[in-house]
Amino acid sequence: MGESWSTRLMRWRFNWFPTYRGTGGWVTYIARDWRELRVKLPLNIQTYNYVGTMFGGSMYAAVDPFQMIMLIRALGKGFVVWDKAAIIRFKKPGKSTLYARFTLDDTELEAIRAETLAARSVDRTYRIDLVDAQGVVHAEIDKVIYIRRVDSPAGATRPAGEASAARS
Repeated sequence: MGESWSTRLMRWRFNWFPTYRGTGGWVTYIARDWRELRVKLPLNIQTYNYVGTMFGGSMYAAVDPFQMIMLIRALGKGFVVWDKAAIIRFKKPGKSTLYARFTLDDTELEAIRAETLAARSVDRTYRIDLVDAQGVVHAEIDKVIYIRRVDSPAGATRPAGEASAARS
């Protein structure tokens, strides 16, 4: 599925938004239904570390927001979606451009909808691999995402910061 004008505009906005631009990452593709997103992270003066390999902070920051944003777009306004935790495991030093590909399928979205009917909230863990052009994994990032239905029962638990964000 190709990009739409709307997702092309969002890609452009991500790439020029100062906070994301500072990571050194570039969003290269967003599917029109937000079910696939691709990121490129070149090794350059903005992303290398003291020893000349990819800075770990750039590796994480370049992929940080996207699983949450894709779920927000795919699930719609009836859900609260927040990043909850992350773990990064460095496998090999990044010595070239790295790539990440995010995907969501119908099975995952149906599972989330079903689980949030049975429980107040769910935590889902997603693996994102940063790979080089040959597909060799240089870092694995596990993102834990908190999800609940907006119409969940009163007193449903919220992650830290959600209550204040909801009042803003």
